[in-house]
Amino acid sequence: MKPFRAILALALAASCLLGASARQEKKGWIQVQLSGTPREMGLQHGRILSAEIADGLKAIQTIIQHDTKKDWGFYRKAGKEILWPKVEQQYREELEGIAEGLKEKGSKLDLWDVVALNGWMELAWYYVPVYNQKHGIPTPSTVTAPEHCSAFIATGAYTSNGKIVVAHNAWVDFAIGQRWNIVFDVRPAQGMRMIMDGYPGLIHSGDDFGINTSGIVITETTISAFQGFDEKGIPEFVRARKALQYGKSIDEVTAIFKEGNNGGYANAWLIGDNKTNEIARLELGLKNVTLERTRNGYFAGSNFPINPKLIAEEASGFDPKDLSTSPTARRVRWESILEKNKGKIDLKMAQRFMGDDVDSFENKQQPNERTLCGRLDLSPRGSAGWQPPYGPCGAVQNKAADASMIDKMMLSAAYGPQCGPDFKVDDFFKAHPEFLYQKGVLKDMPRQPWVDFKAAQ
Repeated sequence: MKPFRAILALALAASCLLGASARQEKKGWIQVQLSGTPREMGLQHGRILSAEIADGLKAIQTIIQHDTKKDWGFYRKAGKEILWPKVEQQYREELEGIAEGLKEKGSKLDLWDVVALNGWMELAWYYVPVYNQKHGIPTPSTVTAPEHCSAFIATGAYTSNGKIVVAHNAWVDFAIGQRWNIVFDVRPAQGMRMIMDGYPGLIHSGDDFGINTSGIVITETTISAFQGFDEKGIPEFVRARKALQYGKSIDEVTAIFKEGNNGGYANAWLIGDNKTNEIARLELGLKNVTLERTRNGYFAGSNFPINPKLIAEEASGFDPKDLSTSPTARRVRWESILEKNKGKIDLKMAQRFMGDDVDSFENKQQPNERTLCGRLDLSPRGSAGWQPPYGPCGAVQNKAADASMIDKMMLSAAYGPQCGPDFKVDDFFKAHPEFLYQKGVLKDMPRQPWVDFKAAQ
């Protein structure tokens, strides 16, 4: 009996350390449950997703080292010296836990890999230009604030039952986005439970779509052509995670995002409060911050800067009058499709919006960089400095929720672009060999159906 009791004790100790961690796969997604103290959740994360973290990091390294001309050592150093000093203790412990979990699984990745991974978007596209300017280094044209994502949130007279409906699709390089397939069900020892999509190794959603137990839903789209980064500020990934974990109202979410804002990964945040049926748009520049809110209307995101002062001071490279650009064409389409369907918008319609392939500039169905369901791989134009013609990039995955789902801690998700043909990597490389530098990380991306995920009981 003694050996049995010893084994049982060890099993119970391991169970306590791992908490309620679990993993299941469904329609291209991996749902992971994490719970406990920050260190416990980090350990669970690193252990359960060790293979995916290593694979996901390789994809990110391939893209950003090619585009920014900085090696991974640069990002590790920036993560350690620029981001880490402003990471508060609970998130330090969670990041350290991920690194420990990876080590237990035999990974050679360490803490600074994990920190740089969490901050890769704000470092690559926002810190690098500031660093280059400070050191007199020419910045490649490919280093520009990316046009990530299409999204909307609506309420009141615009939805079928007067309650909140929200949806978002993530635009990113296919090599990275093909791996943006985690649904995190997070139950921390402090703060609120969260369900969010995410990338292996990130403690925040990153693209972003999340719901918490206070009825708050948060998503976003980036601000095109944005420039600015405060090295002394709090990392965006910390503020984004904290806003979802602790924000119980639009005001609280806004306050968390604004405190110590470093300008990294500058977004127009779409926020909904299911308790009050109110929605908001927080356009978070570094110098210019605007909050709009309503209980009867909608906010749409297409990477179009809203505040004229922000455009003039922080996104001067953006021309709001050029209807042929991706952000402007999609803004026109959002306004048209949301107004046309006023009073009818529900979950099913939100899902269809994510697959919308109407090019408002040419007024025809043609999936490309100007459609809500982005397919830059089919575009002979690409998109500004961010993507060259036929860049393998676009809407890689999709999420949606209505008020009843938010109340139940549920979200609906679809892996893969919901418009155009399935992405076939061999056919793509034959047609566009200039992207062969992505061979080994770029893979097929089949369209998957919508499927629901719920926080476990």
